[in-house]
This record gives sequence, C-alpha cells and structure tokens, in this order.
Amino acid sequence: MRLTLRFLVPLVVALGLFAYAAVPLVDALTTRWFVRDLDIRSNLIANTVEEPLEEMIRTGQPARISAFFQRLTTDERLYAVGLCLSADGMPIATGAYPSELRCGALRAYSTAGDHLLRTPKGVVHVAVRKIDGVAPDSAELVLVHDMSFIERRSEETRRYLFYFFAALTLSVALITVVIAQLSWRGWVAGLRALLRGEGILRPSSNTAPELKPIARDVQALLRELEHQFRPTDETQQRWTQDTLRAVLRGEMRGNDIIIVSNREPYIHVKTADGIKVQHPASGLVTALEPVMRACSGTWIAHGSGSADRETVDKADRVAVPPDAPAYRLRRLWLSEREIAGYYEGFANEGLWPLCHIAHVRPTFRADDWEQYQAVNRKFADAVVQEATSDDPVVLVQDYHFALLPRLIRERLPKATIITFWHIPWPNAEAFAICPWRVELLDGLLGSDIMGFHTQFHVNNFLECVDRFLEARIDRETFTVVAQGFRTAVHRYPISIEWPPAALAHVRPIDEARENARVRHGLPRGHRLGIGVDRLDYTKGIIERCNAVARLMEREPQWVGRFTFIQIAAPSRGTIGDYRNYADRVHERVDEINARFPNAAHPPLILLHEHHEPDAVYEYLRAADVCMVSSLHDGMNLVAKEFIAAHDDDSGVLILSQFAGASRELPEALIVNPYDAEQCAQALALALAMPAEEKRARMRLMRNIIREFNVYRWAGRMLLDAAAMHQRKRFRDRVETQLPG
Repeated sequence: MRLTLRFLVPLVVALGLFAYAAVPLVDALTTRWFVRDLDIRSNLIANTVEEPLEEMIRTGQPARISAFFQRLTTDERLYAVGLCLSADGMPIATGAYPSELRCGALRAYSTAGDHLLRTPKGVVHVAVRKIDGVAPDSAELVLVHDMSFIERRSEETRRYLFYFFAALTLSVALITVVIAQLSWRGWVAGLRALLRGEGILRPSSNTAPELKPIARDVQALLRELEHQFRPTDETQQRWTQDTLRAVLRGEMRGNDIIIVSNREPYIHVKTADGIKVQHPASGLVTALEPVMRACSGTWIAHGSGSADRETVDKADRVAVPPDAPAYRLRRLWLSEREIAGYYEGFANEGLWPLCHIAHVRPTFRADDWEQYQAVNRKFADAVVQEATSDDPVVLVQDYHFALLPRLIRERLPKATIITFWHIPWPNAEAFAICPWRVELLDGLLGSDIMGFHTQFHVNNFLECVDRFLEARIDRETFTVVAQGFRTAVHRYPISIEWPPAALAHVRPIDEARENARVRHGLPRGHRLGIGVDRLDYTKGIIERCNAVARLMEREPQWVGRFTFIQIAAPSRGTIGDYRNYADRVHERVDEINARFPNAAHPPLILLHEHHEPDAVYEYLRAADVCMVSSLHDGMNLVAKEFIAAHDDDSGVLILSQFAGASRELPEALIVNPYDAEQCAQALALALAMPAEEKRARMRLMRNIIREFNVYRWAGRMLLDAAAMHQRKRFRDRVETQLPG
C-alpha cells in the first residue's frame, strides 16, 4: 500500500498541474481560432454587400442603407453594422452599434491584430473594411460580431477538460491499485500475455485461468467497438465506388440491390446507321447510374426506345453499360393508354405542376389515376420477379411511383425500401388539391426511408402527413409511425459522381473552348455562357434569355462579344403545356437576337436537341459562365456538373435561389430568376470577375462536391437504413425476452 501511495500521490499532483496549465492554453487557442474565423466571416460579408452598398452611397439613400443594415443583423452573431462616410461625421448604423466606435476612432481597428472591444453588454469583435469605388479615403464599413458565444464555448471546454482529467486520474489510480495488488506469479504472467495480445485477441492455453473470462469480454468488446466505430461515417473517410460497395455488402449483408425509375439509363434507338445507344437528359439518371455501376444489381425502368425490344433477352433484360456491363437493365413495356394516363396524365400534368411553383395548373383525372395505380402494380410485380432474396434493397425513385413502396412492402415485408423524391414537396395547402392525397402519402410511408433534397421539403412532407393521415410523428428524430411501421424522413442532398466518368472522354479545357467557338463561328476571345436543361417550364429558360437581353441593354460593350448557348433537350412533347412553352422559347430567342441586328455574333444560340454527356461536358468546360435559373427545383445537378467540369478552377456559376443546390453552393452568385435586373447584374459581375476570385470560389465549390458526391448520398441512406434495421432487430429480441 505504501508503494501504491508513493506512486499515486505524485501522479495525481502531476496530472493536476498539467490540467492547471492546459486550461489557459486551450482558452487562448480557442479565442484565437474564433477571432480568425470572424475575420474571414467579416471579409465574406463585406465582399457580398460592397456592390449594393456602393450604389446606395452614390445615390444618397441613407434610409435604404439603414434598412439594409437592419436586415443584415438578423444574423444571430452579427451584433451591429455601421457605415462612416467621413472621419468627423456620425455613422449610419443599427441600434446596437457601440458608441465607442466613432467615425474618427476607427483607425485602430483597420490594422492587423485581434479587433476586440469590451462594451457594457460584453466583448465584441470589430472589423473595419474600406468601400472601394466610393470615397475610398473616408467610406468605411464597420461590422460588429457578438463574442458571447466564445465565452460560453470556452466555459464548456474548461468543464470538459476538468471532467477528462478527473476521469483520467481516477482511471490511472484504479489501474495502479489493481496492479499493486496482483501477485508476482500467474497474474503477472497472464498480464504479460495480455499485453502481447495473446489473451485479448485470442485466448490461448498459456493465458492464466483467472484472466480467460476477462479476455473473452475484452474480445467481445473490441468486436462491438469495431462494428460501431469503424470509419463508414462521412466525417471519417472519402466516399468512392469501393466505399459504397463495401457498405452495401457489409452493412446490408448482401448486394441484391434494385433501382426502380420511370426513365431508363440507356435507350436503344433506330437510326439510319443502325441501332444506337442514347443517354437520356435526366438528373435522376446522372446521379443513379454511377451508383448502379458501383453496386451492380438490377435497374427496372420503362423501355421507351424504338429499338429497346430488339436488344433485350427473353426476360426483357439487357446488360449495361454496353461497353463494360456492370448491372442489368430490366425493361417494362407500357401501352399507349398506360403512358397517356400514368406518365403524361397523372405524373406530369398532375403531380409535376402540383409540386413545382411554376404557375401551371395541375390537372387530375380519374382515368389517369387508374392507370397510375395499374402501372405502379406492374412495377411492383417486376420488383418481386427480379429479387433474388426475400430482403432486397429497393431504391424507388421519384413521383412516378408514390404507391410502389407500400405495394412492395405488402409482398416483400423484409425488404429495405428507400424512396427518394427528386422534385420539391409542396406545403399542405397546395397538396390538398390532389384528390388522392391520402393514398399517395400511405404509399410512400411503406418505405423504410423517405428522402428529399432539402429540409424545407422534409418539413412540408411531415406537415402533409400530420394534416391528412392518422400517424404518429416524432419531430425530434423525423420519423413517422403509420400502420405500425416506422419511416424515417430525412434530407439527403443528391450529387454527382466524382470525378465524372464523362470527363475521361472530354478534350482538355483549352481545346474544348476552341472547338465550341469554332463550331458556332465565334472568335477565339469571345466570352461564352451556357445553360443545360430539359425544355421544361420550371427551368426558367425564358427568364434566362431575358437576363441576357437586359445585360446587352445596360452594358452595350458585351454586344457581339458575349453569347449565351442554351442546350434544351426535348421533353414531354406530347403534353400541350410543354409544346406551348417550346414555341415561346423559340420566339423569345428570335425576338432578342433581332433586337441586336448589328451584333457581330448573336446574343443567344438555342440548341433544341439531345446531347450526349460527353458533348454536354465539352460545352460546360468551354463556357466562362453557367446560369441555372430554375423557378423551382429539387436540386439541379447541372450546377454541380459545371463545377466538376472546370478542373482548372475557372468559370463562374450563377445559381437560382429556388434550386436546392443553392443551399450547398453559397460561393455561386445566387439570384432570383424572376428579377431580370439582378440576373443581368450577376452576368456582368461574372464576366468582369478577377481570375483570382474565380479560382477561390471554384475551389471551395469543387471541394464541397468532391466530398459530398453521389456515393456519399447513396451510402448515407444505406447506412441509415441498416441502423434502422439493427434497432428493429434489437427491439424484437428484447420483446421476445420479456416475460408475458
């Protein structure tokens, strides 16, 4: 015991002194990190507001400036904002602006160092930035950030450090006491075996009998820890095809994966030169095709190509991709009546306009609903036929199959069903328009996981369930229990593969730029914009054309020097609203080009035809600026493809605030597509943006897409589904062991 105390007391004292010295160091480091982050945040805010602020200063609108500052301070950390137009004047500022920061006393906060100020309400961070272009010697923007959150976090850090060292001291003391009490015979020999790993990983005959139960417990604990904490979480590893394949085979215990979508990834069409393969212009296909190449399995889709029947086997299957088969495509054949009712009618004249705020009235017909039900049953039959086990992983895609999850659940109760809704989900007031709203919600809640692009769409879905169904909603875990079955409703922002496979076949950027310009008779230095969409009224193509026209009007120097190329893939031409919209787009392009008859090159070029992915990526690489002006969109992967295409860190992305991608890519120029003036201003800013700023923005966005790629999107859903099933098995096991 004396030996134990002789060792233990100095150890406790040493750990206490170390903790005493570590706490101030951690406090100082924490404060320094947060101050540096606030400096960076202040720079970003200043760069963002500089241009509108310059305009308001030049036009002499202090009331607008004050109102503008009030909107900025809705950010919980931005404490106050002020603007000094002269050294001896009063600042234009928000109500909480510190009186100590007079216009003549800002020099101390313009130099390098920690810009901290203690006020009666606490410590604040002060950043002073010059406003270029307007009175550069006197116009200064003052940004004041609240530092109270740093004090709170520092207090938490000190508390955690105290607990850590206390626990460490107790643990070391306990181990010391145990070791001191062990004998120097079999116990010491057993411990030596454990330290060599013999008794932990595999108890052997040399392990002391007294330690064998401990070794077995440690071995079981290690297996459990390895299973729970091995690096499958997105914060611990980079997601690739191999990662996704490992998750599927490890967590889901198999690779029987089935994807169901209306659109097929490869279409065989008859041409004058024989049968050719086309890739449809679809964000859904762009995202899912790499997942299937990684996981193999079966993709079930409607066979719509003119040569599709000639290329399948007796079971209506074909191996794809054609050049390197990696999975099976199972095609289903639909009659003209089924296509007219299920696809053109209920899906695209009913659900599509219902879910998109695009000012097109949804149309619901009883006959269309009957066909929608019949086709969903037909696809459910195909899933059962293609499943090679009773517990396949089924990924149901989009609004064409709202009834399918419940139909599969009834026939394959052990299946893992993940449904992803690729388009927006409306609020309850809008969704109430649908006569079969209850049936749609019930069908979707047959899923283990219901996924959306944004949290806003998740909230809308839960609101609809709460309004129209008898169900229990847990808003803390975002789960719904309906008919005794639990469905998780989560946000899973979809993305693209990294790097995109199409880039392997595309020319270098310099060649792509030259080829695109030569193809359209444009000179080498001509600036180029690009838009890539289906010809759909939700994509804002006319609004995009209006923005280009307004750019030419407000900045005539770009007439003849800038051309915007719009790739518009034909879409749903049998639906009247789409035919009318296509006519309007053509008319608008012709009208705008006619307004600039003296331009050496047209402001707009419309390519109303299908383009293969290689051709699309070449245009994306050739463009200086890409505009995505969706009026309402789930995600929009064109924005991410443009970023992936620019591996030289060039190019500027202009992105609609109504596209889900805007939540992930704040470094893009975010615009309201309904505001032609703002969009034209964004085009002008993109064309005049310095190369260094382009590189900085593009690098940040490329890093985001590299990390948050499509394999991560699919892997997160699979991991969440696996966790749900593990918890369910655990609950079932516990319930069976309970008495009675």
